[in-house]
Amino acid sequence: MTIRPTLPLFLFTCLSAVAQTPAVELDIAGKELWIDTKVDVRARDEVSITASGKLTLTNGQQVTPAGAKRGFRDMLRTYPVNAAGEGALIGRLGDADTAQPFLIGNSLKWQAPKAGRLFVGINRSGTGAPAGAFHVKIEFSSRAPETVSKVDYKLAEITVETVDRIPRRIGDEQGNAGDNTNFLLVGAEAKILEAFKTAGWVEVDRGSNDAVLNGIMAVLDKRAYLALPMSELKLFGRVQDHGMAHADPISVVSERHHFRIWKAPFQVDGQEIWVGAGTHDIGFDRDQRKKNGITHKIDPDIDKEREFIGKSLDETGLIAKLSYLSPSRPSKEAVTATGASFHSDGRLLVIHLIPDATAPATTPPAEPNSNSIFDQVR
Repeated sequence: MTIRPTLPLFLFTCLSAVAQTPAVELDIAGKELWIDTKVDVRARDEVSITASGKLTLTNGQQVTPAGAKRGFRDMLRTYPVNAAGEGALIGRLGDADTAQPFLIGNSLKWQAPKAGRLFVGINRSGTGAPAGAFHVKIEFSSRAPETVSKVDYKLAEITVETVDRIPRRIGDEQGNAGDNTNFLLVGAEAKILEAFKTAGWVEVDRGSNDAVLNGIMAVLDKRAYLALPMSELKLFGRVQDHGMAHADPISVVSERHHFRIWKAPFQVDGQEIWVGAGTHDIGFDRDQRKKNGITHKIDPDIDKEREFIGKSLDETGLIAKLSYLSPSRPSKEAVTATGASFHSDGRLLVIHLIPDATAPATTPPAEPNSNSIFDQVR
């Protein structure tokens, strides 16, 4: 006699996969910044993480995996998850440089946005390791299929003719040419800002008055102040619509990933086009436009920042496609508006967000999950 499952085949398969996937238990010492759980998740896996135990901080305070209550002194410290307290249990999925860490605390029910390796860590600065350890248990509530159908989204076609409509350089108020335009986004403003926020980018202040006000608010809220002001530069005859910096706590004062974006005055296939110019601040330098002027010094290899922006977005699982295009007249060697030299291969990174209408035009045969769209276009 053959017994057939009464559940739908897909659900039965998922439940079977959960039953066959044992829980993973491990200890993480307070001295560890990150440890590899050896747990590989699939996109849309539902994972339950619980933790117990206590750490003793360098000030003698004992904390659970929820971490210490944030205080004024935390303004002066660097934590991977800046909104969480010292000693909290945190996690990340994938690459240490671009994956956005998240708070686990005592317990967390979490859905993986993409496939990747799960890491757990202790929310602390690089010095003053706590004593003790947390015990962590990782279980799957449900598992996504091992293979996924490749979705062929109906994406706007970006061509060389499209990027040739975009100026190669941005400029300052005096008309001095500055940074390269080096990436392009296709999607609605709200979705683009949501993707950047998910990837750990924050919108910066537009002027000194805003900086002072928000600095005061940051102290009152006991949060690290990340949104230091960014100078206003022009493209399409106007200053940037948004300026963003990656949330590297405190070191953002002298060293930060940042970019500006402008909405293009044209659309492609009814889709908004946003043009970005990204550079990596690595210190301070002389502003050659002003006597005794000081400005941020950028990494002259500006392609690295273009790659960082693309990879950080790809880690969110909100990106449909990444590709490159070379304009007819690429900008490969130049100087910024403040006189610093930089170099590039001249290409623009084209970033398509997953459109609202996600019904595929065609669904090719199933293929294994890829860890990164970004890896496919390098």
